[in-house]
Amino acid sequence: MAQNIKIYTMEYCPYCVRAKKLLVQRNISYEEITLSDDDDAAWDALTAKSGLKTAPQIFQGDKLIGGYTELAALDAKDQLQSLKAE
Repeated sequence: MAQNIKIYTMEYCPYCVRAKKLLVQRNISYEEITLSDDDDAAWDALTAKSGLKTAPQIFQGDKLIGGYTELAALDAKDQLQSLKAE
């Protein structure tokens, strides 16, 4: 089942690693897009889309889930079952 999850990450980002690990633990597939620190155009576009300037940024389709903190809160609520529902 495709959940249409995209996660924007950075190299050496501990919260990105935690978010990806949590998604794997809950058997949720995702597409990872890694941004470099110096890719200002990509960061500007992502910030315009989400309003956030940090990583990770996690989306389900066009809907912003948030970062790791929001993902972990959703996991505490329903073990990410709401991400599996379509």
